[in-house]
Amino acid sequence: MALPSAHQTGYKSILDSLTTAVLVLEDSLAIQYLNPAAESLFETSMTRSQGQPFQDILVESEDALKTLFAAVRNGQSYTRREAEFLLTSGSRLTVDYSVTPISLEPTELLIEIQPRDRLMRISREEDIISQQETTRILVRGMAHEIKNPLGGIRGAAQLLDRELSSEDQREYTRVIIDEADRLRSLVDRMLGPNKALKLAPTNIHEILERVGTLLEAESKGRLNFERDYDPSIPEFKGDKEQLIQAFLNIARNAMEAAFENQGGHSSEEPPTITFRTRTLRQFTIGNRRHKLVCRVDVIDNGPGIPPELVQNIFYPMISGRASGTGLGLSITQSIIGQHRGLVECESEPGRTDFIIFLPLEDTP
Repeated sequence: MALPSAHQTGYKSILDSLTTAVLVLEDSLAIQYLNPAAESLFETSMTRSQGQPFQDILVESEDALKTLFAAVRNGQSYTRREAEFLLTSGSRLTVDYSVTPISLEPTELLIEIQPRDRLMRISREEDIISQQETTRILVRGMAHEIKNPLGGIRGAAQLLDRELSSEDQREYTRVIIDEADRLRSLVDRMLGPNKALKLAPTNIHEILERVGTLLEAESKGRLNFERDYDPSIPEFKGDKEQLIQAFLNIARNAMEAAFENQGGHSSEEPPTITFRTRTLRQFTIGNRRHKLVCRVDVIDNGPGIPPELVQNIFYPMISGRASGTGLGLSITQSIIGQHRGLVECESEPGRTDFIIFLPLEDTP
């Protein structure tokens, strides 16, 4: 028995009540119907989308469209995994979708859509958190193995320094002592901050403004700052000084990248950093769900991070710059992690976005 057309009430009321996003396409692939779940997913409305070509939101190859037209002709169902859809905001959405031809004249296509971004992000975050914990264990073990012999070397050099009468010879022992101290300091920095958090009511915008002020002074006015704040974000309990250090590490990298792309000179698109804040409700970080989370984006218009470095950028000693130590972002991730948050990075030529998630709860 053939189903009635989507604009009739035959099954529209049923589709409207589903939590799964559903679209109905005409045989020309024009959008005929979206249920409320699809409107929410695609950040649009039925009125705005009705009659629009489906290919305007499907970001795939011509083969994908040919397959849809083939489904209209031959009436065969199929499923496609991890396809990309384009939202009206310009952002992209990864989904799985199933296509079912409806036996009408002309044939219509019923498309059921399951978003994958959230599941993929949760899986990615769990991997990041696991990698961080593994890295911390390895670094702590390495620090123990390095610090013990370093202490012996430094002590022996001090004893030898006292026994030597020649100033020229003592210069060598002082080099040994200084280098031992430098290596010990490097290991301590790799371990990250080991101080307990000093929790106090903290305003995220005060932190960002402090960081912006410091960078404006360092850049001597050559850096363009843009702010896009959500003023409704409440205070949360955090360690203000450590959070300033965490965001300063990210923003300094962004500043250096912006100047690298522009050569430090003014142009049609000057070196620019954007601070953006938003709130997210019922948001999952790793495997833990939070009622309210603050999302901070630190965006620069630099050359971008090479794809092979993006996944490893938070590991100690990994740096995209020849002069970098590779410790700043590792320390940042450690500080944000102590606040039960997470740092992610998305990068392409001309735009790098460091995304910081911080739970807005009483205790980290």
